[in-house]
Amino acid sequence: MAKLLTAEDVQLMQGLAQRVTATRPELVNADASFGELAWNWGKDHHSHGASWRRRLWSSGRLVAWGWAQLPHRVRRIDGSVKDVTGANLVYQVDPGHPGLVDEVIDWYDATAAGLERTVLPSAADGFALDRWAAHGYRPDPAALGDTGSWSQLNERDLADVAEPVLPPGFRFRTAEEAGPEAAVRAHQDAWTPTAYTAGSYEGLRQTAGYRGDLHVLVEAPDGTMASSAILWLDELNATVEFEPVGTHADYRRRGLARAMLLHGMQLARRAGATHATVACLGAPAHAGPRSLYYGVGFRELSRDAPLIKSAG
Repeated sequence: MAKLLTAEDVQLMQGLAQRVTATRPELVNADASFGELAWNWGKDHHSHGASWRRRLWSSGRLVAWGWAQLPHRVRRIDGSVKDVTGANLVYQVDPGHPGLVDEVIDWYDATAAGLERTVLPSAADGFALDRWAAHGYRPDPAALGDTGSWSQLNERDLADVAEPVLPPGFRFRTAEEAGPEAAVRAHQDAWTPTAYTAGSYEGLRQTAGYRGDLHVLVEAPDGTMASSAILWLDELNATVEFEPVGTHADYRRRGLARAMLLHGMQLARRAGATHATVACLGAPAHAGPRSLYYGVGFRELSRDAPLIKSAG
């Protein structure tokens, strides 16, 4: 019987993410960080969880895991649908057990047999990249193009955070203050068309690491939640991750996201964080978000190396 991914599994996976972050942060794979795991599982397990498969490897504690996302249909709130026909793997291997990457690959190939397969190892993990290549995986040309989907992780310390400045009439809120309906609408307005619903948000609230007081909103004078970001606080490493960050199309280019990021960093610092991260798409066509993050002091820490293997 297939083993589905549970909230308890995700907590174990987050624990490995914390250990890798503490020693080799450049080896944290895309979507395998403390915050990304919570975000991706929380928002989607109620709708896509039946198409997920997982395997955990333990040696006294968790030392590797794989999360295979198999074909499924995404139904957006505007009525449109998207059929995902291939498989994608999120995984992490403890740097102290590098040889397990071959077991992860073998499991993935067996689990997704007959499908096109993609995976996002860290570009800094030379050993893993060699092993993926030995199993027939090659750089993904579509993901690596000028409009591609490869991402980079950015970081900064929180020793000196500038004061946020909002336009007149705007104010900061939190999801704890504004309530679930406002928090959901803020995300939907920023990311339309989206599959994000009230059920997605309820799933997030069940994850380890979600805090309503670190879910930041910017409210416009007319009451619209014009911008939003969730901050995931990894207390073990005193670091906070922004995921996601978005602004309503009608309120962009007014400095709201910049102010919200600075405000979020100040909140995180008061909560005990000394360091922050945020991911963005790295291809040339996606320069806007990277410029935003660089403008508030972030710089590249690592990037992923998207790989693909044809169906068979």
